[in-house]
Amino acid sequence: MKKKKANFSYARYGYLFSIPFVVAYLIFSLYPTLYTAVIGFTDMKGVGKTTFHFLTENPFANFQAVLTSPTFQKAFGNTVFLWVCNFIPQLCLALLLAAWFTDRRIKIPGEGAFKVIFYMPNIITAATVAILFNALFGYPMGPINDLLVRFGIVAHPFNFLIKKGIAQAVVIFIQTWMWYGYTMIILISGVLGISLDIFEAAEVDGANGWQTFWYVTIPNIRTILLFTLVTSLIGGLNMFDIPKLFMLGGPDNATTTTSVFIYNLAFSGTYQYNRAAAASMIMFVIIVAVSLIMFYMLRDRDEAKEKAQIRKVKKINRKQNREASAK
Repeated sequence: MKKKKANFSYARYGYLFSIPFVVAYLIFSLYPTLYTAVIGFTDMKGVGKTTFHFLTENPFANFQAVLTSPTFQKAFGNTVFLWVCNFIPQLCLALLLAAWFTDRRIKIPGEGAFKVIFYMPNIITAATVAILFNALFGYPMGPINDLLVRFGIVAHPFNFLIKKGIAQAVVIFIQTWMWYGYTMIILISGVLGISLDIFEAAEVDGANGWQTFWYVTIPNIRTILLFTLVTSLIGGLNMFDIPKLFMLGGPDNATTTTSVFIYNLAFSGTYQYNRAAAASMIMFVIIVAVSLIMFYMLRDRDEAKEKAQIRKVKKINRKQNREASAK
């Protein structure tokens, strides 16, 4: 007669399979982050230099130099402006498409093909996109200039990319075009996770499409919207590829973001690793602080009140138990 096997837990295999990720994270993510934080308090400069000395008189000298730098201040302003101006239309367009694709009253032929087409810009590399738009806005010969001259809109070819406003508008358009498909897919997955009973109840109550979207869909995807907002914030404040590869930060630093500023400090002639590290940690703190504020503002207030009430009841029970045991 075979003996029954003792209770065997497979949880250990989960930890085993996570080891490669943990090791890779410690080596390639956590260690560089901590090392960057340390460099911000040192005098480290120069190519290939690994020795450094900690700043003893004023440990925060690098951080002060970065914060008072007009170039950093302008780069930070550009970063926030470019992110806000591309995130708002990106989110609006993604919400519109998500509502369109998930509306049961609308039957869209070739829905899957549309989703692939809308998502496709996100899988194109930033270098390819930069080359594409450089060719489109080429001066004096380029498709945009050619069309404008042919239709008589302008008499002579126009160099778009020497104007600050136009350069920023092009970067905003590229960022929106590249990321609205990704945001759309995330929102669609959130909408599909809502129970159909809620939509059926809204239909029975006579809600139209707009009312259903505004009073049913939006409240039920609040968590997804928070995820989208925070991830977009992190990506937006780290915006580097398009401003650097397409515009090189110009014209007149109009598209210089904080990531481009940090790159220029560390790798473009001056090799000021200490100040670049300080700027990186400043942006890290800003991103964490703003993310926490967003989590707090967009939290589920009813759930938070319920948790606070539960904690209050537990506290009262513990107090009563202590009093009873003391007697």
